[in-house]
Amino acid sequence: MVFVFFLPSLTNSSRIVGLLAQLEKINSESLLVETDTARYVTSKILHLSQSQEKIRKEMTAKGSTGIEVLLSTLEVSFVLDKYFIYDCLFLGGGRRASVLVSKGGTQILLQLLLSSSKESPPNEELMVLLHSLLAKIGPKDKKFGVKARINGTLTITLNLVKQNLQNHRLILPCLQVLRVYSTNSVNAVTLGKNGVVELMFKIIGPFCKKNTSLMKVALDTLAALLKSKTNARKAVERGYINVLLTTYVDWHRHDSRHRHMLIRKGILQSIKSVTNIKLGRKAFIDANGMKTLYNTSQECLAVRTLDPLVNTSSLIMRKCFPKNRLPLPTIKSAFHFQLPVIPINGPVAQLYSLPPEVDDVVDESDDNDDIETETEIENENEDDQDPHFKNDDIETDINKLKPKQELGRPIEELKMYERFFPELADDFQECDLISKEPKPFTSDVNLGGPIIVPTAGEEQSVGANHSKGTAVRESHPLQTEEGNRRPAFLDLPKKDSKKDNSIQQSDQEKLLSCQCINNDIVKGLDRISLQNKSNTGVILKKESKTSLPTLTCNKPCQQVSSCGNVLFEGRSVQLGKLCCTGADPEEEDDSSSYSSGEQVTLDVPDILPLHDPDLYIEIVKNTTSVPEYAEVAYPDYFGHIPPPFKEPILERPYGVQRTKISQDIERLIYQNDIIDRVVYDLDDPSYMVPEEGDILKFNSKFESGNLRKVIHIRKNEYDLILNSDINSNHYHQWFYFEVSGMRTGIAYRFNIINCEKSNSQFNYGMQPLMYSVQEALNARPWWMRVGTDICYYKNHFSRSSIAAGGQKGKSYYTITFTVSFPHKDDVCYFAYHYPYKYSTLRMHLQKLESTHNPQQIYFRQDVLCETLSGNSCPLVNITAMPNSNYYEHICQFRNRPYIFLSARVHPGETNSSWVMKGTLEYLMGNNPTAQSLRESYIFKIIPMLNPDGVINGNHRCSLSGEDLNRQWQNPNPDLHPTIYHAKGLLQYLAAIRRLPLVFCDYHGHSRKKNVFLYGCSIKETMWHTNVNAASCELIEDIGYRALPKILSHIAPAFCMSSCSFLVEKSKESTARVVVWREIGVQRSYTMESTLCGCDQGKYKGLQIGTRELEEMGAKFCTGLFRLKRLTSPLEYNLTPSLLDIENELIESSCKVTSPTTYILDEDEPRFLEEVDYSAESNDEQDIELADNSGDYDTCAQEDGLSDSEIARTHLL
Repeated sequence: MVFVFFLPSLTNSSRIVGLLAQLEKINSESLLVETDTARYVTSKILHLSQSQEKIRKEMTAKGSTGIEVLLSTLEVSFVLDKYFIYDCLFLGGGRRASVLVSKGGTQILLQLLLSSSKESPPNEELMVLLHSLLAKIGPKDKKFGVKARINGTLTITLNLVKQNLQNHRLILPCLQVLRVYSTNSVNAVTLGKNGVVELMFKIIGPFCKKNTSLMKVALDTLAALLKSKTNARKAVERGYINVLLTTYVDWHRHDSRHRHMLIRKGILQSIKSVTNIKLGRKAFIDANGMKTLYNTSQECLAVRTLDPLVNTSSLIMRKCFPKNRLPLPTIKSAFHFQLPVIPINGPVAQLYSLPPEVDDVVDESDDNDDIETETEIENENEDDQDPHFKNDDIETDINKLKPKQELGRPIEELKMYERFFPELADDFQECDLISKEPKPFTSDVNLGGPIIVPTAGEEQSVGANHSKGTAVRESHPLQTEEGNRRPAFLDLPKKDSKKDNSIQQSDQEKLLSCQCINNDIVKGLDRISLQNKSNTGVILKKESKTSLPTLTCNKPCQQVSSCGNVLFEGRSVQLGKLCCTGADPEEEDDSSSYSSGEQVTLDVPDILPLHDPDLYIEIVKNTTSVPEYAEVAYPDYFGHIPPPFKEPILERPYGVQRTKISQDIERLIYQNDIIDRVVYDLDDPSYMVPEEGDILKFNSKFESGNLRKVIHIRKNEYDLILNSDINSNHYHQWFYFEVSGMRTGIAYRFNIINCEKSNSQFNYGMQPLMYSVQEALNARPWWMRVGTDICYYKNHFSRSSIAAGGQKGKSYYTITFTVSFPHKDDVCYFAYHYPYKYSTLRMHLQKLESTHNPQQIYFRQDVLCETLSGNSCPLVNITAMPNSNYYEHICQFRNRPYIFLSARVHPGETNSSWVMKGTLEYLMGNNPTAQSLRESYIFKIIPMLNPDGVINGNHRCSLSGEDLNRQWQNPNPDLHPTIYHAKGLLQYLAAIRRLPLVFCDYHGHSRKKNVFLYGCSIKETMWHTNVNAASCELIEDIGYRALPKILSHIAPAFCMSSCSFLVEKSKESTARVVVWREIGVQRSYTMESTLCGCDQGKYKGLQIGTRELEEMGAKFCTGLFRLKRLTSPLEYNLTPSLLDIENELIESSCKVTSPTTYILDEDEPRFLEEVDYSAESNDEQDIELADNSGDYDTCAQEDGLSDSEIARTHLL
């Protein structure tokens, strides 16, 4: 019974208990004379375990001592036969190898190997068994390599192989163990010094149907050994690259039935390992390896099961592709803006301190001996999958986490912002607020002129700013005689407001517009220029019989010079190119019938209530850009409406990324096929637009445009290079450009080759946007998602350490997409996301102001400050007018809580502006909820924090070359005026004890789907870092979770599980954290809207559009209205059901698992989506050390491509 105590889990198997007890007694007394008895007992145990599943599971179950007894017997009586050693130890099969490791089985087997090797000659049977066991349990033991080296078994195994090269039965398990040894880098070097690399090449040979298992294991071992740079150099010096390539081609040619694919893959794995060093890559190129692998991989494409060979070949070729420099004179922006103050330190200071002779495009040492960091995404994903992953970016200092309300500026200085809060002093005595009849709105109503807050160090008069058009009322073109003149081109007349919500109300309307538009008219409108000329080129006709104004043009289509009436005074602006460069063959006869004196008409219906083309042109003329843009892009002139159809997330074709990379490799192999002709270049002032009819024409010289250079690579394929943010040398992502001169029926490929982010939603179904002028003229003025064969991958263009934050060997990334145009000689525009320009914002604000009811809505538009280039930064104030000028109503008006909203601090995040547009339109709406919301709050809104960046086509920065959302801690009034004064407004509210109830900064997100919020919570940050000792004493109001919870119920695009409330060190200078920590606003948020689409809710599987973005802006307002119930003292006790929302949140807040995590200096969470990079980066899994090392089933080892996305974060 004493042995039952040691085996509590086997009490129901008395026979096994008895046998183990007997074996335990033999071990404890070291009765070596009873070897036969031990063999008999173990054979009985083996028989029972093999015949009864229950007993076998109990033997290997957690807490059982059965395995320990067997191991002890083995250690004492190592002469036991092979059945005991092999079968009895693996009662549960290879899956139980980890149990043996935990019980010390590795050490016992290594000691047995050491002892057995001392026999002369060694027992071959025992050596085979011991190495077979070690090959099984070695991969399960993380310290196996160290243990083997300490025990001195490395040379034992190696000598066995050297001495028995012809004994395949013995060296097969020995090679398997050598492979496991070699996973330890120290062991690999040690074995390499003892000639193991040369030994492997004695086993590896040309195609042979015999001993294929031995060949496969030898190749796997070689691949593991060559991961050591020392071994790789030795292999290169001895010419083994040529040997491997020759061997691979031989197996490729003879393995016609593909039965030995794993051998072929093993050869590729060895080539992959040796090309991790620069010397190996050079030897590979010199051996014509690129062409060899390219040709063989192309021959494998027809067989799907050979994809692992194609993928590995593609990866090797990508890695060995010589690094090229971007074809640019400098990576700094093509435009320069002289800063008033040069920062003392930081990237901008480094940029200005670079000597002019320094080549900042590429470093000489970029291609160093170390492999490129090609596993960025893989490593990030591994970190996310690790349940014990520690995010060092999470703030753990409780003193830094606790909000410390600090004004930061003297009260006297903050008084300058008092002028922005007239609602706190206005008594409305001169307003007839009691009258129920709406007051007539006249142009001389004074709701307050523009209030200018001078930036530090400069004084400007209010009057000076009036002349710049910043005063809303004075610059409104509809209130001046000059503004009443309609532009002499493409008019968008107004329609009945009942028809504004649909573009398909009337088929007759479409037919009318289509009948009035044809290519002949387009040919007649080559380029409409708004210059101070009196030439009569375009005539506007207005007829009383129709509500649609018509356009006539008597300009001959052959002319290229500009034409137009004198439309506006001041700076000239011209509309982008519209005419065809050629005519369709069937239309040539008709088009030739038009003479210079004939006139044609063009009708375009107006279906955009807030869009006024004339007003837009006037505003553009008062917008200052660094390149001094003089053109207007047609999408901005025509406007955009959401298309009347759904746009699903694009399903990614199988192997598209591999195909694109293969086509890139063709450039190196077949260089004679490369055209390499520059067709657009901002850096070359003498550049001439090509005249050939089969070459596309490009342009980006308009507001928010970004395209620096275009190179015609192959027929119908173009490489595009984006411009850096001004005063910066990176941040390439946003693009917006014009294309013309296309033909129908042709697939054009566009490659944007200097992107920097390590991944993109273009890999997950997002498409770029295209706007067709022909479609707009046909009453379809909308941006559409277009493109096929879309992917985003690392390319062969090297990024200099200057542009990569000091890191060497970094590469750029390519966005590639293919487009077939629906119309010949159309003018189309492409954009990263729906463009929303600064001039568009000002137009929308003026339209909102001119159409609102001043008796009902208190709307005030001020100028917060001027930007570095002199553009005004609008500040909007919206609330409800008081019910009367009685004291009680005035007090209620003044005491409404503030809501502070901002957007577009990052110019490339245009979706944030569309969300803000939805918010503004909702707040200015006539529905009862909007009125109630206005009566509840005062909204202070800065709809565009970075006007200069938006205007000049930047992606991330302002003209200072800095990310403005990293300047909130210490904004410089000279370099960051909009942030300085936005923070000043909040500091003023804090000084007068009127903290906003909610602060929210609208952003866009490039790597995640849905819409979500980031907030700030001390407890959740502490919970995430497991600092419970400090967090348990904290008392924190959980009201910060109420608004996101409300939005998750009412907004279809909103996703609560993507929200995060963690405070990170890298985000300490963002608006969200600073307003929470310094200003003291508990509900301080960043609202992130996807650039791609949604993977949950009503819009699951759809790409997001402006309709959904504007809806999100409106739903945010609805959420604020519901939040009122939770914060109102009068209603607090009346809505217990609403309070339950917050009560249920605190119970699950400890489940937070998704930090926002600093990535590339952006407000983005760690990228959590699974992506196929098997043909793109060095993330392929190393040689798999399967439990059954001798089983080489092809169907069990091949890795395929996968585009699935995995949701791994759940907050509630």
